[in-house]
Amino acid sequence: YQQNPKTYAIVKQLLAEGNARELQKYFGSRMAFGTAGLRAAMGAGISHMNDLTIIQTTQGFCRYLEKNFSDLKKRGVVIGFDARAHLSSGGSSKRFARLAANTFISQGVPVYLFSDIIPTPFVPYTVTHLKLCAGIMVTASHNPKQDNGYKVYWENGAQIISPHDKGISQAIEENQEPWPQAWDDKLIDSSPLLHDPYAMVNKEYFKDIQKQCFYRNINKETNLKFVHTSVHGVGHKFVQLAFKAFDLSPPFAVPEQKDPDPDFPTVKYPNPEEGKGVLTLSFALAEKDGARIILANDPDADRLAVAEKQESGEWKVFSGNELGALLGWWIFTCWKNNSRDTRAVKDVYMLSSTVSSKILRAIALKEGFHFEETLTGFKWMGNRAKQLIDQGKAVLFAFEEAIGYMCCPAVLDKDGVSAAVITAEMASFLATRNLSLSQQLKAVYDEYGFHITKASYFICHDPKIIQQVFDNLRNFDGKNTYPKSCGRFKVSGIRDLTTGYDSSQPDQKAILPTSKSSQMITFTFANGGVATMRTSGTEPKIKYYSELCAPPGNSDVEQLKKELDELVNALEKHFFQPEKNKLQRKTE
Repeated sequence: YQQNPKTYAIVKQLLAEGNARELQKYFGSRMAFGTAGLRAAMGAGISHMNDLTIIQTTQGFCRYLEKNFSDLKKRGVVIGFDARAHLSSGGSSKRFARLAANTFISQGVPVYLFSDIIPTPFVPYTVTHLKLCAGIMVTASHNPKQDNGYKVYWENGAQIISPHDKGISQAIEENQEPWPQAWDDKLIDSSPLLHDPYAMVNKEYFKDIQKQCFYRNINKETNLKFVHTSVHGVGHKFVQLAFKAFDLSPPFAVPEQKDPDPDFPTVKYPNPEEGKGVLTLSFALAEKDGARIILANDPDADRLAVAEKQESGEWKVFSGNELGALLGWWIFTCWKNNSRDTRAVKDVYMLSSTVSSKILRAIALKEGFHFEETLTGFKWMGNRAKQLIDQGKAVLFAFEEAIGYMCCPAVLDKDGVSAAVITAEMASFLATRNLSLSQQLKAVYDEYGFHITKASYFICHDPKIIQQVFDNLRNFDGKNTYPKSCGRFKVSGIRDLTTGYDSSQPDQKAILPTSKSSQMITFTFANGGVATMRTSGTEPKIKYYSELCAPPGNSDVEQLKKELDELVNALEKHFFQPEKNKLQRKTE
């Protein structure tokens, strides 16, 4: 009995061909539901995103929520979607969102389903704003075009963390047979349980982010021009509205990329983290219109890349760490100079993930506010921020090096829309002082100490070899001994978040949560260097992140860069041993 003729036809064809290998790929194993929810290619079978797997996932999630919230039928959930679609299997973010809504409504649960595409941060915003039990965003962010995803938020407005992922996963296993009418998503259109939060959120969100607008008069007057690209995703309309909310002239939109297009025709990967390749059309438009600054969102508008034209005529694309330094400096300065917040500076917090630059730590030390690091991923920063806010603290800013920024406590997740407009206000303000973003970045480093970072990865498809690389580090000079040096660089501290060891703690136990299922070791060096090696949760990679933190006053940047390059070379040679372990380098 076929519910989706397209996926049915794909499977029938494979059966007719007797293609056991492909069938094994489609039906061999179910997509794993983790803290990031689901992320996989759209297509047939239980290993892909399709009508059936969305129904099954939502049935499990619904049962899990019923178990956790006695008032689920009073409060309800929110569901949003991006513009992804897959012709050959008939899957699309909108279709998946409607099927998910139908599942909840069939059980008497109110659903706030956005009637049109939205940025991912609108889902956590709505959970918090309407005090709902949970949120779902159907998006694969900046993944390749064939992928889709199902991202889940808890009642606190942050992405889920363990043990919820395991609980939901188990509930999915227990609720695989589609409930009656599971496929009939037309039922929701006449249901009194269906609500559309689109108009309300488009009003309230832009009202809330204006609390971060401090220089309206400068914004009105500035002659600084901006180019914005939404890279064929959802961001265009919302960044235009954000500029309007801040009284800034609208940015020039890259015409070829401003409308949503699930084929992402002008880019190889729709990921602004890839830097200049994704920004080619933006550079051209900026040259044509005389714009000095480019703001680029990823397709679901939760990340932001920024580029600025330098005196030399060259474009500088800021790294996530550099923009984190600028936004951290800016948001604290605005808080200090303009805030009507009566809290003392000791109640102010900023967060970043453990693989991101420690520049916020340096600013916090000098200015007297608190800095905390969390595990990698915004789920940790969002959950920690909520705990702090509930204790009466002000969490001004959080960021991760993967160009994710949380500039506004109304959204406890990364938000590329508010980050774009706050960056534009910062640039407009600096222009009145005849400063560029690059010059201000140098000023931040001059004041708080230079922080130079370098990150890369090796590709390795053999889990045994990955395990070997980390086992070797834990048994470096004989059994159960970590390295005392890396080439000429003396190791002064080790934190292993796989085993829970931390040499810097009095009891040698790490404070951050540990996870046996993923590898992560951080080395601190006597020269002020820090390097973290970790496995990726979603790709066959061993990643590393390195940073040299110099005290204020040491301004020989070239010397610092050279020192970091040598540290990274030693790290690759002695700790990764790519030749011996047959690791493939990242190709530039």
